[in-house]
Amino acid sequence: VAQEEFLELLELLVSHARTYVPSLAAMEEFHLSLSQCVVLRYHWIQPFVHSLRERLAAFHRFFCVADQVKVYTNQNKTRTFIGLEVSAGHFQLLELVSEVDSVLEEFDLPTFYKDPSFHISLAWCVGDLSGKLEGQCLRELQDIVDGFEESAFLLRIQWEQIRCKSGNKYFSFPLR
Repeated sequence: VAQEEFLELLELLVSHARTYVPSLAAMEEFHLSLSQCVVLRYHWIQPFVHSLRERLAAFHRFFCVADQVKVYTNQNKTRTFIGLEVSAGHFQLLELVSEVDSVLEEFDLPTFYKDPSFHISLAWCVGDLSGKLEGQCLRELQDIVDGFEESAFLLRIQWEQIRCKSGNKYFSFPLR
């Protein structure tokens, strides 16, 4: 659940970025991906979740810091995102991805990107508008983050659980 201060920072960032790209929309939910979106056949869901639960059971809680503003596009360049990239905790996230990838391989599903940029998307728009957001705009957004009171505390995230979304169902795997 996003804290009030985080939503304040989000509002500052999005309203500033809209001076460059008016069509930007703020995200309503925030997550950090450990896999690509894949299609699970209905009868795979339970065994898939079971396998994930087993592989993630040994993991301990950890902190990561997401404080680097970056611009992303999806694979087919139909959407552009502004995100906060992880600057600390990358190693632990890679370890989690490795376990998630093993489960995906069991089901012959595509694994995660080889050199992932772990990030939390904050806002998005239709089309490839990365050219308008990179450079000057990006530097100004980073200045907003760096200058935001409490940002160091605010953007330090404790990982307490991993969630798997299938259709409209969520499965939760608590970390130790």
